[in-house]
Amino acid sequence: MISLIDTTLVGESFATCASVNPSDHILVLGVGNLLMGDEGVGVHVLRWLEGESPIAGVHLLDGGTGGANLLGQFEGRRAVILIDATRDGTAAGTLAYRFRKTARTFDLPRGLSAHDFGLKDLFAAAALIGTLPEIHLYTIAVETVRPMCTELSPEVEATIPEVVHSVHALAARLAAELG
Repeated sequence: MISLIDTTLVGESFATCASVNPSDHILVLGVGNLLMGDEGVGVHVLRWLEGESPIAGVHLLDGGTGGANLLGQFEGRRAVILIDATRDGTAAGTLAYRFRKTARTFDLPRGLSAHDFGLKDLFAAAALIGTLPEIHLYTIAVETVRPMCTELSPEVEATIPEVVHSVHALAARLAAELG
């Protein structure tokens, strides 16, 4: 039987974190569930970013709905750029750059998607063990989560090029500053 390379999902009991390249000081992390329509927008953005010019010192990671299981990916990072969906009451497709903090305690924006609890746990655990990097959070507002749907709504999909451009530029700037 042929062994498939990328079949282990973050969060499975037998999953292991890929080793972090020590020269990759910046992590771009797209999170969300691709099977829930707009809720998977973070992963869609990450896939678009994979088509952009690579940036030395920047690692792209599809975090899926891994939540606290992504803790090992924070180790050795100086900055994390996180892309996620939010249900914050704004119009679908509204882009927000939420915060940039290095503090050990901070407030997350209300209305993060279904894995909100996992992200809060992830940040709290990273702060507790002293591996919390600088966090840059991009959120894209969604209005409806559609189970068993892999397509994005037109409003959310229209935001992707702007998010990709902004995240890529931020990653390049951070890599130049922190690298």
